[in-house]
Amino acid sequence: CEPLPMKALVICDEGRDLPKWMESEDVQKEFGVKIRHSAKELASDIVLKLRIANGTHTAVAHVMALSSLLNTDSLSNSPSSNRLLLTYLDTLFQTQILPASTIEGITPEEILATWQDWRQRLIHPHFGLSTFFITQNGAAKGGIRLGPTVKSLVRGSSCPRNKNPLNVSLAFAMAAILRFVTPIADCFSKSAIGQYPAISEKMQSGIYVGWLDDSLASGKSRDSIANSHSMESSAQDTVNYADGLRYNLSEGWYEFRCDCPIKWKSSPSAQSEVEVPLQELLSKLVRSGQPCSCGRVVRSYLLHPQGGDLGSLLDEDEKIAGFLDEFVCAVSTLYARMVSGDKGLDLLQEMTEEKHVYKNGLATSCIVLMDGVASTKQNDLQPLRYRLCPIPYSSNLMGSINNRKVNESDIRSIVFSEVSSAHVIDLHTHLLPPSHGALCLWGIDELLTYHYLVAEYFMTAPADVTPQGFYAMSKKDQADLIWDALFVKRSPISEATRGVITTLVGLGLDSHVKNCDLQAIREFYDSFRNDGLSGAERFCELVYQVSGVRYAVMTNIPFDSNESRHWRPKKKEYPDTFKSALRVDPLLAGDKETIETALKSAGYGTTLADARQYLHDWCDTMKPEYMMASTPHDFSLSPLEGRGTLAGVKKSGIDEKAMQSPFAFTDLTGNKDCEGCEETDDMPSVINESSNFLTQVLMPVCEERDLPLALKIGAHRGVNPELRTAGDGIVAFADTESLSRLCARFPKVRFLATFLSRVNQHEACVLANKWRNLHLYGCWWYCNNPSIIHEITSMRVEMLGTAFTSQHSDARVMDQLIYKWSHSRAVIADVLAKEYEKVLNSGWSFTRAEIRRDVRRLLGGSYEEFMKKSLT
Repeated sequence: CEPLPMKALVICDEGRDLPKWMESEDVQKEFGVKIRHSAKELASDIVLKLRIANGTHTAVAHVMALSSLLNTDSLSNSPSSNRLLLTYLDTLFQTQILPASTIEGITPEEILATWQDWRQRLIHPHFGLSTFFITQNGAAKGGIRLGPTVKSLVRGSSCPRNKNPLNVSLAFAMAAILRFVTPIADCFSKSAIGQYPAISEKMQSGIYVGWLDDSLASGKSRDSIANSHSMESSAQDTVNYADGLRYNLSEGWYEFRCDCPIKWKSSPSAQSEVEVPLQELLSKLVRSGQPCSCGRVVRSYLLHPQGGDLGSLLDEDEKIAGFLDEFVCAVSTLYARMVSGDKGLDLLQEMTEEKHVYKNGLATSCIVLMDGVASTKQNDLQPLRYRLCPIPYSSNLMGSINNRKVNESDIRSIVFSEVSSAHVIDLHTHLLPPSHGALCLWGIDELLTYHYLVAEYFMTAPADVTPQGFYAMSKKDQADLIWDALFVKRSPISEATRGVITTLVGLGLDSHVKNCDLQAIREFYDSFRNDGLSGAERFCELVYQVSGVRYAVMTNIPFDSNESRHWRPKKKEYPDTFKSALRVDPLLAGDKETIETALKSAGYGTTLADARQYLHDWCDTMKPEYMMASTPHDFSLSPLEGRGTLAGVKKSGIDEKAMQSPFAFTDLTGNKDCEGCEETDDMPSVINESSNFLTQVLMPVCEERDLPLALKIGAHRGVNPELRTAGDGIVAFADTESLSRLCARFPKVRFLATFLSRVNQHEACVLANKWRNLHLYGCWWYCNNPSIIHEITSMRVEMLGTAFTSQHSDARVMDQLIYKWSHSRAVIADVLAKEYEKVLNSGWSFTRAEIRRDVRRLLGGSYEEFMKKSLT
């Protein structure tokens, strides 16, 4: 009644002593016998048996048993769960076992023939074994049946370091074994012995109790399942599946043995090791284990000779060690999800349907399952790059359903994972989409000639290199000069130069960076640039993908004819990863000439009503997120004394009344005695709230359209005019009182604000704490350095909680999104980890879902909440 396998019996006849008739292929086929004449041939048969037949059996049996599927012949049925399991096995074979066996010198044809024969036996309705029976000695079978495939793949793979040959199907098989040998509770403590006497008695004979996946899903608790085992209230449903081992589906428990003693240090700093049963270590992870806390135990199991038996890989090269580390992380993540209550079949469903991180289904590289970063890298010293989080909202690890709290030891890893995986909103940039042609800046030459680097170059440039001569060069020649000066002749340790390195490495150009090969870097960019608009769009998509930006808010200037032509007469189409902001600096600066020119050229009159209509029309065209302006260092507008034209508008310097108010700026720039300096060089940014432009144009439009006004306060333009944009500077102390008065006077208008000077940040936090229509965002320009980001973010969290937006990039070159966000993520994660640790030490506790909620607020969620908060 059972189909005869292709090789039911393999005989090695090295001396050719068997009768000749047994050499016949027909005879061998009839009786399921295979004659081999060398030890090498026999070794190949053993490889095929262990890796294909036994390996797939072990891989599927544990998840089937946990899912209450009692016999492998159920694979012959058509329910979706069985189709799912066969898809899993097919992928495991095709993507892991087949290539690994080929590496061992066996032909693909022979490997495929063996699998096809075995697969037919698996799905045959009259052939099958008890899944619980197969799970016996599962911990050791992981190393005997699956370990060899792992070793072959990592040793024989030609994959580069960033392409791990091990995928999630193999990680799942190992995780399922560990899940099966995890006791239902920490039954090794003294309190548990009294609480679960039957379980404790069983432990004396080496038998432990686990729980079935469906038992928790049906609403039972682990304690109730453990108690039902002790009381055996449904003894008639208890089934013996092996010598001394039983299961009870109705009560949701099963018994197992596990003989895998782990050499263990009670802490990483402990001097000596003791042997601890694997199952005892696993039992301590049931209640609160996150992937990071599972890592040590999982790694110990995978390396143990009675476990995964991968210890020999530690003696290999750095690449193999890296592959192994990633595999440990992948198994840890899947195992942590399983013990939290996520069902094995549900995980396979996610993989098969390519949900969440599983872009290649069950064949997805195990790299995607790394949750967070290695403990040695959980700081702000290296970029924290964007990556998808392997823990979906639906997972029980989030704690939103079962109130699973996070241990203090896991906080740092979880925070870094959540910050690295958050899809950010970049609420202020100077980027423009590829559809805007030359206004969309990207590429290595734009990176190298960014004004930060130009200013840094001129600090040490030879005396014969003048700004005039520099700007007369082509962009490429400028870039060559800066590359040689700041990257070849000096180490790139400033934030601006480090940012270039982070960007290039993020684009996969590590080797070119190490070789200082600027030409090879240019060739990479040329591969996009040579495709024109489509190439620019592909590059833009790549940058957004690498940086983890959901959308970026542009800075759109209707007064600039170079840009306005991309909006009118017909608006250029661009993706929803770009959103507009209407920049209105000329209105606040009182730039009469620019305003009049813009109004007249667009066919408007020059009254204040015309200016309002001009803004309304541009709002209709651009659909901006907000109005915005960067106030000049000497900002003030004269009252128009009732005249409805632009005639009385001029740049008048200081607002004397504002100077009399508390906190007003008074002669702090030190330029007072400078010969030839304009009077306004030492003036602050004081907004004249009485200006007709403010009260009769800008504020009414903002209120009517329910649009916020974003203010960037404190820039001193043209400190060194010869350097152009690289010559802009900073006001030592900007007037924040004017912002407070704006919030008070216009309570129906929301204000977004960021300050350029470090010394303004504390007062800005106080204002945000007092005005519900004020939202602070980002660390702007000279504050966008890690040390200052750290200080400002810490202060804001302490004073504002999560009611602010921690960062914006201010990027002008598309590529900069990569470094500005990966550098900022690292700092923000470091700050948040410390803040959460402080709160935990004060007596509060968190679920992972709550941490994710907070992180996503700080990286864009609070901004969107503020934008939805209409005050009109």
